[in-house]
Amino acid sequence: MTDSRLYRPEAVFFDLDGTLIDTAPDFFRVMNMQRSQRGMPDMAYEAVRKTVSDGARAMVKLSFAMEETDADFEPLRQELLDLYLRHIAVDSRLFAGFEALLTLMEGQGIHWGVITNKPRLYSEALLKALGLSSRMAALVCPDDVSRTKPDPEPMLLASRLADCDPQKCWYVGDHIRDIQAGANAGMLTIAAAYGYLDEPEAALAWNADHVAHSVEDVAALLKQVL
Repeated sequence: MTDSRLYRPEAVFFDLDGTLIDTAPDFFRVMNMQRSQRGMPDMAYEAVRKTVSDGARAMVKLSFAMEETDADFEPLRQELLDLYLRHIAVDSRLFAGFEALLTLMEGQGIHWGVITNKPRLYSEALLKALGLSSRMAALVCPDDVSRTKPDPEPMLLASRLADCDPQKCWYVGDHIRDIQAGANAGMLTIAAAYGYLDEPEAALAWNADHVAHSVEDVAALLKQVL
């Protein structure tokens, strides 16, 4: 981790699941709905929570102990996603402290947005359900680019949409690919160690500019430059 640069951002971008929004409760719900339909017992919440940031494929692997080459894998993945879309914001919420942080940025004229590997169909539905869509300067999903994180293409697109210089933007994410993508785009990077990481201290090895152990840590960095 380096701590060599801190500047007032033109925009702050966030990863979605596990960084901006706690979506694990609804994935826990639909994974166990899927299992219940097959007479299988519920999974433990913590096991699901640790897998959410790795996407639907990882969740199917966890739930059914199968690989992507299995003939049943893709139908199960799509079934899970269909269930998720129908129950996308039952219990999902901004992580504690984010409403105050977003309000602070908006009051200071600092844009914010989301750069995620979650497909647009589900990202838009989630953000709309939580009343966040109209507040954002940019949403970039894998559907929008030819190369996803850790490639910088999504970060550069988000910067253009927000009419910002990427080298004057921050990116906050809870996976090493987030930090790599932000760094590759010249952004200041913040590792979110407060979300779904099994071992939060692992974020120290990602070479982010900063590590946030809470949303308040992100807010504290921002307040230093206001």
